[in-house]
Amino acid sequence: MVNGEAANAECTRASLLGRYEIGRTLGEGNFGKVKYARHRATGGHFAIKILDRNKILSQHIDVQIRREIGTLKVLKHPNVVRLHEVAASKTKIYMVLEFVNGGELFDKIAARGKLPEQEGRKLFQQLIDGISYCHDKGVYHRDLKPENVLVDRKGNIKISDFGLSALPQHLGNDGLLHTTCGSPNYIAPEVLQNRGYDGSLSDIWSCGVILFVMLVGSLPFDDRNLVVLYQKIFKGDCQIPRWLSPSAQDLLRKILEPNPMKRINISGIKEHEWFQKDYVSAVPYDDDEDIVSGSALPIKEEIEEQTHIKPTHINAFQLIGMASSLDLSGFFEEEDVAQRKIRFTSTHSPTDLFDKIENVVTEMGFQVQKGSSKLKVMKNFKSSKNPKNQSLFLVSIEVFELGPSLYVVELKKSHGDSTLYRQLCEKLSDELGMYKTEQIERTGSVDDDLSSFDSEASLSGF
Repeated sequence: MVNGEAANAECTRASLLGRYEIGRTLGEGNFGKVKYARHRATGGHFAIKILDRNKILSQHIDVQIRREIGTLKVLKHPNVVRLHEVAASKTKIYMVLEFVNGGELFDKIAARGKLPEQEGRKLFQQLIDGISYCHDKGVYHRDLKPENVLVDRKGNIKISDFGLSALPQHLGNDGLLHTTCGSPNYIAPEVLQNRGYDGSLSDIWSCGVILFVMLVGSLPFDDRNLVVLYQKIFKGDCQIPRWLSPSAQDLLRKILEPNPMKRINISGIKEHEWFQKDYVSAVPYDDDEDIVSGSALPIKEEIEEQTHIKPTHINAFQLIGMASSLDLSGFFEEEDVAQRKIRFTSTHSPTDLFDKIENVVTEMGFQVQKGSSKLKVMKNFKSSKNPKNQSLFLVSIEVFELGPSLYVVELKKSHGDSTLYRQLCEKLSDELGMYKTEQIERTGSVDDDLSSFDSEASLSGF
């Protein structure tokens, strides 16, 4: 790294940390520590995970760290720990996470023993809501246990530690996962067999073990001898106490079914009478909602005149995610799994881009809502079979500034028909000239703009 790049890396680190008052250490691990932090401008509370890059490299866990960052960026749910910002310097990685002020579910159970069914049910409902959301996003946790489930002071579940999680691209040709992950007492029997397994059903098994621990105060499968422990898990050999309510016993039996083909699924759990009592489904966060601005680690500090549309500055880590030439191109491509996000590069000014986009979509019959750096394109469709039923088509369009006279236009579908979305994207590509060949021609420019960030923000060299 040359001196100028080293200085840039230090500025990047200082830029992120300068926005926070760093406080006490919340926890320490083999690869770093977690610090309490308060955002200076908003007063918001956060946890900053500070990881040592050299230790990560030496222990070859870079894939796990990348996976955790990539996974958390996709997930925006009240029962999943939220990732707000990421930055990196030459020696450290900084992850700004939601601060959960209650501690681990494990500590809660260890201090109190078994929980009343009503309290255990509420926590289990939230756990299933969070895991169901993850599965809908194509993410399987694979290491669920009370130590990886946080509980805030209001008694709400927050699922954390996605280092072993799997995304759809990790599935084999048979559509199954093939890596043995997890903690012994919580591992599903099919995971131990190394024949491939359904990530959703294995997570459900782990949720069942957690439910048992909450309601009973002990593990359903336990033995000092690992071979004996695995034999118990294979057989589903656990004693469910009769003093539990009949419906709780029934649900536990259906979840802790060693045959995954017979095991109850998420839908079945949500429909079960024990689960249904006092159940209120959690609502995922709006995709566009972010507590901390995405303009962390700004590339360009100059402020445009207020008469012009102001594009969003991309932080260094997001920029890496947008660069197809770098290893981490998938980190922030959360919608690519469902082909819901498309990006174009352009040399047009933001004002021209928004004017042209507005003209195109208006001609196509869409309504437009304007923001400072974003457009929302909407249309309501009535059902031909039942005119009272309407479906919403909603796409957000945002402009990011890469550098002088170079911008990224990002289209993201929140709701609606995929075919119509593709037609809209093709129309905009044709009308605005923002097509793949332009992106290829501009690759050199993008890489030039990225060069100053390679050493401080690229994690491809973990």
